Amino acid sequence: MTVTTLLVIIYIAFISLGLPDSILGSVWPVIRMDLSAPVSLVGYAAMTVSAGTVISSLLSNRLVARFGTAKVTVVSVAMTALALLGYSLVGHAAFLFLWAIPLGLGAGSVDAALNNFVALHYKSMHMNWLHCFWGVGATAGPLIMSLFLLQAGGWRTGYLVISGLQFALVVVLLTTMRLWEGKDPSPSRTTQQGQRVLTNKEALDLPSVKLALVSFVFFSVTEATTGLWSSTYLVGVEGMAATAAARWTASFYAGITLGRLFSGFLSIKMENSVLIRSGQLVCVLGALLLLWPLPPTVSALGFTVIGLGTAPIFPAMLHETPSRFGSRASGAIMGLQMAFAYTGGTLGSPLFGALASTTSLNLLPFFLLAAIAIMLIASELLNKRMAVSDKAD
Repeated sequence: MTVTTLLVIIYIAFISLGLPDSILGSVWPVIRMDLSAPVSLVGYAAMTVSAGTVISSLLSNRLVARFGTAKVTVVSVAMTALALLGYSLVGHAAFLFLWAIPLGLGAGSVDAALNNFVALHYKSMHMNWLHCFWGVGATAGPLIMSLFLLQAGGWRTGYLVISGLQFALVVVLLTTMRLWEGKDPSPSRTTQQGQRVLTNKEALDLPSVKLALVSFVFFSVTEATTGLWSSTYLVGVEGMAATAAARWTASFYAGITLGRLFSGFLSIKMENSVLIRSGQLVCVLGALLLLWPLPPTVSALGFTVIGLGTAPIFPAMLHETPSRFGSRASGAIMGLQMAFAYTGGTLGSPLFGALASTTSLNLLPFFLLAAIAIMLIASELLNKRMAVSDKAD
């Protein structure tokens, strides 16, 4: 019963992780008018959040070793709740950057900590379904905001409500702290076993870790670039109406969410490595649909296919971490993987934008195909090295 209750709480926490991720962009046209801010400011605010997320991801292993997953989760969710409350009160655009700091710092540690906790204690299907629930949160965030945009208070009320949901989760976490007891190795027990927490540098020097990090970087480049540029590509290259293009972009995210629900069932019978490879090959097919001279609707389907392909890759790669590198190293490596994933997601889209501005939007299928190919090659090289290592053992 205790295990089931804790798992339910973790599922709720993953919804909470997704809630703040997509709301700023969804209401930015309204916020920037109210705050008299330039259109481009949202990009810098998002980069501030990402920077905080990367930093806290890198610190997550030491924080969990010192305080435990439960306390890190409580404090992290409280920081995001406070940041969202701050967003609801801002009177000047400069304060968006102030509240972006706790929002980013809160997101990174809890993401890495919970992913490592699930990888160590639960089956692969739960990792897939938990990330599906993240998608539920990311979808629900803009929907909640839309309910309040035309009411008194507008986007500020929306932020206040989502902040309240986060604070409610903090209360739930505080009242169920005992459920986490004994799940993390205590510092004293670690010392008695002659072990200590690995530093990020030590984890980075472990065999094959760099290949895993390359896979995470280019996974995020693929996912983030597709999500941000698909609509622009369909309008500018395929001549599609903006409303239709937006629906196809939504189908990309729907593909990720539904794909993770489905891949959770597949993971019961299939190994993570098979799910990863299959997802990457489906992504290749999606990119090829964009390259071939097909009707716009068929080309647009390529983005949906890429969404379905990316669905199992990220959860499966995360769940493989303890199997690949051992439970002692998994915490440090998980933090590195999340940090590199955030970095790839943050830098990949602007990189394509810079390239497209000097060439053409027609570059998108080639850019995505290159990112997918690098991810696939790094992943396959990693699998081969792991197989050789297992035989040597």
